[in-house]
Amino acid sequence: MKRGNKQLLVVGDRVLVKAEKAESMTKVGLYLPATVVEKEDVRGGIVVAVGPGQPLPPPSEEQETWKEGYKASRFMPMQVQIGDTALFFRKAAIEITFEDETFLVVPYGAILVLVRGPGKKQVPDQLPNDL
Repeated sequence: MKRGNKQLLVVGDRVLVKAEKAESMTKVGLYLPATVVEKEDVRGGIVVAVGPGQPLPPPSEEQETWKEGYKASRFMPMQVQIGDTALFFRKAAIEITFEDETFLVVPYGAILVLVRGPGKKQVPDQLPNDL
């Protein structure tokens, strides 16, 4: 994600989320104090950047170090995509500020569900064969 002349890179299996405002009013119309809103276990937000995924070791059958791509980085792909709405464990997220804007860095394992709008590529049911 780029802002001005700076670039924010998400590493590993982490996701950068722009958090949604917490509900301060119930559906009935009762206002909730901030202490109650902060005690919620689950939080949501829009995914704005995604890391490359979980690093994988080189394949065991590739022992020839002279082969091209022997030390090339390989990553386990993640299901999350930019623009998804993610619900995640609030306690696992870390709040950061980048160029005066607040974001949450969420580990992939803390994401509970994703909401994806129409027109987005669907999540594959199987891993690619080239892993």
